[in-house]
Amino acid sequence: MGWWEPLRLLVQTLAIYINTYMTVALSSADMLFKNSVLYKEFLEEREEILRHKWVMSEKEGKDVGFEKALLDWNFKHRVGWKKTR
Repeated sequence: MGWWEPLRLLVQTLAIYINTYMTVALSSADMLFKNSVLYKEFLEEREEILRHKWVMSEKEGKDVGFEKALLDWNFKHRVGWKKTR
């Protein structure tokens, strides 16, 4: 066992501790984020855009894509949708 072995073990132990701490901290932050009003509003808005994409795609007879539906919904429906919430 060389002089560096205790140092290597210390570094490994610290790495495990930091990894465990970061995992717990990120999980807590993730839960706070997913329970936030902002995130819930984002999910609701996304659902509306996906519905709009479906309607547009049905009318055009092909998949219009998320970006086109997003822009169309944003310009035509977002303000009214926000008011009714």
